[in-house]
Amino acid sequence: MTILHVHIQVKPECVEAFKAATLENARNSVQERLVARFDVAQQEDDPTRFVLVEAYRGPEGHAAHRETRHYQAWRDTVAPMMAGERRASRYTNLFPADDRW
Repeated sequence: MTILHVHIQVKPECVEAFKAATLENARNSVQERLVARFDVAQQEDDPTRFVLVEAYRGPEGHAAHRETRHYQAWRDTVAPMMAGERRASRYTNLFPADDRW
């Protein structure tokens, strides 16, 4: 399993619009065959900061996700809302070892 943590900071005036677009993307993403999990978290002490935690069932999952219409619509919609570049870190899952997700 491949896991991505995507860190995003948005402009204060865009927080609600960013949340709406991101939740719509997440709802569609969890329907993808290779997406095991797609979490959206907002930082408590700075509501302009978000982390997306994306878990894919295989290394090809993230590439397939980026080809979907809902991801591309999200990317284009939120680009002007961002206060800086989004950062992603990629992880390999160690536990649980099975495919319960």
